[in-house]
Amino acid sequence: MKKSTLLAAVLAVFTLTSQSHAQAPLVTIDTVTVSDAGNAADRTTYGAVADVFAIGKYEVTIGQYRTFLNSVASVTSDSYIVNLWNASMESNLNIAGISRSGCGILSSPYSYSVIGSDNRPITYVSWFDAARFANWVNNGATNGASTETGAYTLNGATSGIFTVNPGATWFLPSENQWYKAAYYKGGGTNAGYWVYPTQSDSAPGNAIGGEANQANYYVGGFAVTQSTDYSTTINYLTEAGVISNSGSAYGTFDQGGNVYEWNDAVISSSRSYRGGS
Repeated sequence: MKKSTLLAAVLAVFTLTSQSHAQAPLVTIDTVTVSDAGNAADRTTYGAVADVFAIGKYEVTIGQYRTFLNSVASVTSDSYIVNLWNASMESNLNIAGISRSGCGILSSPYSYSVIGSDNRPITYVSWFDAARFANWVNNGATNGASTETGAYTLNGATSGIFTVNPGATWFLPSENQWYKAAYYKGGGTNAGYWVYPTQSDSAPGNAIGGEANQANYYVGGFAVTQSTDYSTTINYLTEAGVISNSGSAYGTFDQGGNVYEWNDAVISSSRSYRGGS
């Protein structure tokens, strides 16, 4: 399988507080607390974070994103909402995905369905798609919750650089937050960093299951099949938490391997992503 930019959103709750909403959220995000506030950066200058924060335990899943689409993108002609779904989510069977039916009008609304397992990470998501998902979760993850304000004031934008609004509770992590959650050893402000986000200084293997120091990436074969043969019809993504004993020190999973993950950094006028593919 050739490398392509398959992207998932990992969301941070920086304030460690929740908002009160009249309706129950349609989606809940499992989080872990990243403590050791005021830790030192590593030799790359990344990873220092002044405050305690929380971050998604897993990559945002296909099932969570499908629920989001059915909530906000069933009847619409706005391109920035219509394009929250990408046709490759359906056609690329290596990462499938989500299918769409309907015409996006009242008499024939769009309807979104999961292809295969809903617990694999969502892919073919732009930074703006991820930001709109964050807005929706920030606003309660309910039917009618805004995608355009909340964590980011987008108002239909699909280009440009937008920063997190004051008071936002759910948003994309900063690069330092992402880096610390992945690599920091924990236990103090000067504890140091692992080389890999599996609590190891040795390159991980790619066995699926409970063996320590494993990740979903190509090393001597594909993790899912344990074969060097490539098929256009096999889904090569792994489900959230299935590599169960290879989390970071704080308990995040798949920050190495599986899919790339957006963060909030800006590099040469483009948004940054980290992780693996």
